[in-house]
Amino acid sequence: MAAARMTQAQLVRHMAEKCEVNNKAARGFLDELAKIALSETKKNGIFVLPGLGRLVKSNRKARMGRNPATGQAIKIPAKTVVKFRVAKAAKDAIVPGGKKK
Repeated sequence: MAAARMTQAQLVRHMAEKCEVNNKAARGFLDELAKIALSETKKNGIFVLPGLGRLVKSNRKARMGRNPATGQAIKIPAKTVVKFRVAKAAKDAIVPGGKKK
């Protein structure tokens, strides 16, 4: 059974305690960080969050795919997507030594 994930309210409380500020200031910081990440990725195509990774705007080419229900070939149009690339330091901290569980 997986552990319960941290909720947004729990994250705000944790940040407030660690940074010795009130919950409102911690929430404001997290909201502003999210706003900056979105605007920088939209404007420059990349936003780096040191130690965690980077948000990257990427263009996908048009390609052929299959409708899984009918097996019929369909054309998938080109589109822009956003990806999060995890930093090596974060990967190594979570899963030391590669793909071991």
